[in-house]
Amino acid sequence: MIVRRTTIRLTLMFTAIMLAVVALAFVGIYVFAAFAFDFDAVSTDTGIVNEDAVDHALENLRDVLLISYAVLLVVSPIVSWAMARLALGPLRRSYEVQSQFIDATSHEFRTPLGILMGEMSWALLKRRSVDQYEESLRTSLETVESLSHLTEQLLLLSRDDRVELASSRERLPLAEVAAEAAELAIREHDAEGRVALNFEDDVDVLVSHDLMVSAVRNLIDNSLKYSGPEGQVTVAVAHHGNSALLAVTDDGPGLSRSDSDRAFERFWRAPAVADITGHGMGLPLVRSIVSAHGGKAELKGIDGGGAIATITLDAA
Repeated sequence: MIVRRTTIRLTLMFTAIMLAVVALAFVGIYVFAAFAFDFDAVSTDTGIVNEDAVDHALENLRDVLLISYAVLLVVSPIVSWAMARLALGPLRRSYEVQSQFIDATSHEFRTPLGILMGEMSWALLKRRSVDQYEESLRTSLETVESLSHLTEQLLLLSRDDRVELASSRERLPLAEVAAEAAELAIREHDAEGRVALNFEDDVDVLVSHDLMVSAVRNLIDNSLKYSGPEGQVTVAVAHHGNSALLAVTDDGPGLSRSDSDRAFERFWRAPAVADITGHGMGLPLVRSIVSAHGGKAELKGIDGGGAIATITLDAA
């Protein structure tokens, strides 16, 4: 609604400016023509052109200018509307994304907050046993941790990563970043023995340490989460020409091409994994961070099952 009102205002302003400028130009043309031919007779090679002929020419000029202005009265609002929409295009897209972001965020917060309220209401409804209180507190703590992780990711997504990168980039072995991210993911998922590291071909990259660890950790988190409790994940680092490649491969159910195309949309989750806890922000965060480093993040399904997520960066 705000963008639409602004578009209408800009259209009216552009139309008024266009009509005023053209009106002044047409008046100037007519005045110049009238002044230039303001005499009783004009000498030519063939004789004399009388004043009536000059007056008739000026009348024709006036008629042409009036007709042109009338056409402009019809055309200018259309042109102005197109100009206003073009000028407000980036703002409109930003506003739409912001609205979707707020709606989705509100939805994501509503569920854990509802769980917390339910647990507290249940605990206060009547006296419970120690075990029941402990279970309620454990559920509440897990929910608060989920909210904390969600808030952290939202802050990362809303931040201008390029501003932070300007002062935080450093030359690091990509394998070192991947190993740290893997350690954090293994600890969080209690996944000892499920992550294999393949760093035979290491390469240095110029990155923000904390942001890149967060990006790689999100890829490993996804693979561990969606490959099941017994699933295996491989993290590999390779050097291809002037590029550094990090790949995270899992043996989970995989995903279709259409799901791969949508995987990096904020808050989107594949229908097949809707029953697995998540917020749909891990991969968008990965792409945001990698793009800020001038790199590329991709996710593809593997024939026969499993998926491979890759990060491509410039080698330092």
